[in-house]
Amino acid sequence: MSHVAVAADKRFRRAHVKPGRRRRSWRRLAAPIARYAVIGATIALGLYEASGLAAQAHALRIEKIAIKGNERISKAEVARALDGLVGQSLVWTDLNRWRGRLMQSAWIRDVAMRRSLPSTIEVFVSERTPTSLARIHGELFLMDEQGVILDQNGPKYADFDLPIVDGLAVHTGETGPVADEAGAELAARVIASLKARPAIAARLQQVDVSDVHNAAAILNEDGVLIQLGEDQFLQRVESYLGLASTLRERVAHIDSVDVRFDDRIFVRPSGKKAK
Repeated sequence: MSHVAVAADKRFRRAHVKPGRRRRSWRRLAAPIARYAVIGATIALGLYEASGLAAQAHALRIEKIAIKGNERISKAEVARALDGLVGQSLVWTDLNRWRGRLMQSAWIRDVAMRRSLPSTIEVFVSERTPTSLARIHGELFLMDEQGVILDQNGPKYADFDLPIVDGLAVHTGETGPVADEAGAELAARVIASLKARPAIAARLQQVDVSDVHNAAAILNEDGVLIQLGEDQFLQRVESYLGLASTLRERVAHIDSVDVRFDDRIFVRPSGKKAK
């Protein structure tokens, strides 16, 4: 009996080889490692910068206050208002709050504050200018054109040659006494109007605003109360001065004159009561 060799069908052959384990690619491990390395480096850099900022913030402390523009208000007074500012953070301190403290001074009209590296605050002061002496309860006080009472008059203000303002009503404002707006405004307009003629302005001795619709003025070396009304102050004073000698020829002792009317002047002799 003969044997016939039959080719084995590989489709029916059972595999006896165990599948081998897959080796993880080194590239797959490298990506997470690189990612974690970047994160770690970022954190380290952040900590370094934070420590640097902390050191820098400690260095940016206010050590000096530079005051400019002040004349009447002393640097010591400004420094007292800013007591506590030195040592504060130059970056984070609220300058508006400190500015508000300075603005409480009657002398200060406005103030600007500026940071200056590395450790200085610059303070620029704009002061009020007194234009008259307000007579309040028998005492004289320096007053500006807005009616703000700056200080009581005294020897330290001897360099000011200012007219006296009578008849003011006074109330209490944010920085202290403030003259009534209507009276202060009327007095300021009289003074400003006469400044157009320096020779006449220099003679202005007194302004009375008891009647806010009729300002009255007294000139040095004259003594006559000149009723001026609410406007045309300079023209009316000039009109009086042009007729003063003629009026005195007719009336030896004059108490007051009313020059509010263009075509005539009313004269009241001394000792005669006003009607």
